[in-house]
Amino acid sequence: MWEELYEKHYKELLRYAVAACKNLAEAEDVAQEVFLKALQNPDTFQDLGPSQKRAWLFRSLKNLMCDRYRRGQLENAYLEARQEQAEYWDPGIQETENRLLLAQLTPEDRTLFHLRYEEGYSASELSEMFHIPAGTIRARLSRMRKLLKNMLE
Repeated sequence: MWEELYEKHYKELLRYAVAACKNLAEAEDVAQEVFLKALQNPDTFQDLGPSQKRAWLFRSLKNLMCDRYRRGQLENAYLEARQEQAEYWDPGIQETENRLLLAQLTPEDRTLFHLRYEEGYSASELSEMFHIPAGTIRARLSRMRKLLKNMLE
């Protein structure tokens, strides 16, 4: 049944999709996706007559193309917003703010914070380096994160 359906309607669906989206690769993807959708809904699909199956395939194709178009519009809007935001973002300012925040920590805490979050050492490794229990290291890092978060707010 599925092979016959595919052979009978694929080329027609593909022509429709190419005419609608003007992109062969995207049209092929959408046409294939229609048949996958049909395979995922066998109970609904088997109860339909031949003309109803064709109508279902074309309606599904149209809906999938509309979904892709809307998703593309949203993605473009998001990318434009990110691009506009990037024009105003200066990494130098961010680095300066980070340094000012970290300057509020004690030198020992700053060292622990740097080694843990910038160098990637684990609490166990820091425990061995500084001869402090790992639980104490984790507690101090937790307090530092809370303090920095409060300062940011």
